[in-house]
Amino acid sequence: MSQSAIEWTESTWNPVTGCSKVSSGCKNCYAERMANRLRAMGQANYKNGFKVTLHPHTLDYPQKWSKSQMIFVNSMSDLFHEDVPVSFIQNVFEEMNNARWHTFQVLTKRSERLLELNSELTWADNIWMGVSVEDSKSKHRIQDLHNTNAKVKFLSCEPLLGSLIPLGLDGIDWVIVGGESGPGSRLIDAKWVYEIRDACNQSKTPFFFKQWGGTRKKKTGRILDDRTWDELPMQFNIRR
Repeated sequence: MSQSAIEWTESTWNPVTGCSKVSSGCKNCYAERMANRLRAMGQANYKNGFKVTLHPHTLDYPQKWSKSQMIFVNSMSDLFHEDVPVSFIQNVFEEMNNARWHTFQVLTKRSERLLELNSELTWADNIWMGVSVEDSKSKHRIQDLHNTNAKVKFLSCEPLLGSLIPLGLDGIDWVIVGGESGPGSRLIDAKWVYEIRDACNQSKTPFFFKQWGGTRKKKTGRILDDRTWDELPMQFNIRR
């Protein structure tokens, strides 16, 4: 587990590393670049590069962190990847259920498998489940998320690659929006951002604007209408 620079979380926990591309949002995957860099540096957990790899020795890490944290689960993978056994996914959920003092944020692009396994998982209140929705072709993931038993449900519209309107937010507790960053990043249209922000305002859904993105994301920043948008569900606060 490590401290994270991701604006909407505090720490990351990677019991699985590695993934494979499933949709347009995966084209310039930051995790793939990072995994290959870590392999070149000799990091043991990345000896397989970006090939899906299980790390059972990390399962009990949340138990060792006594201070309450907001933890992004598998920032370097997708827990619901088809190469991750159901038993291992259940082990991860067991650890999250046992470490109730933490808040766990799980994010997937594989909403079909999420829904398929929903009834085999134990959904504690401290497990937030999200799906990535980068364009209109990926909006079906929202309905799959709706049909799960997760207590807190969120959308990550990053990298935002097109308009998502109309966007049904019934039952959605949080929306994150961000532009793509890094080499080859695709441009975000401000109109797409405003459409989502306005939909969130109308439905009273917390809205978090992560970044405008681009090859130099620090330069473009994360200001929208002269302010930052750091809304979180259930009155949580990010401790920095």
